[in-house]
Amino acid sequence: MASAFASWIRSPAAREYFFSTHFWGPVANWGLPLAALSDLRKDEEVISGTMTAALASYSMVFMRFAWRVQPRNYLLFACHATNATAQSIQGGRFVNYWYLGGKEKKEASKPVVQQAADAVQDTAKAVASK
Repeated sequence: MASAFASWIRSPAAREYFFSTHFWGPVANWGLPLAALSDLRKDEEVISGTMTAALASYSMVFMRFAWRVQPRNYLLFACHATNATAQSIQGGRFVNYWYLGGKEKKEASKPVVQQAADAVQDTAKAVASK
């Protein structure tokens, strides 16, 4: 098996693949899922529900494209499958935080001192905006 891969990597077919858009397109696209995966650690308050839905839909469409194009582009498929999964998780976090009581649970678990500091900060912002 290793020798078959080694002989393929030295072949003209491998050079043709590595110098094609069939390879470099998905490589360039990996920025989207990598950013989505890093966003999973961020606060739910900054998640955009509209953008999350758009990116999940976009990736699902291009997953189908990657599967239907001949020859199949497995690298592009994996890229968009990863992004669709990460965006779906973000969407779940968004819905939980804004619509299923996640925000209230998070606020209730804050220490009293932090809640008071947040209230002072909100009041200061309101006064400054007037």
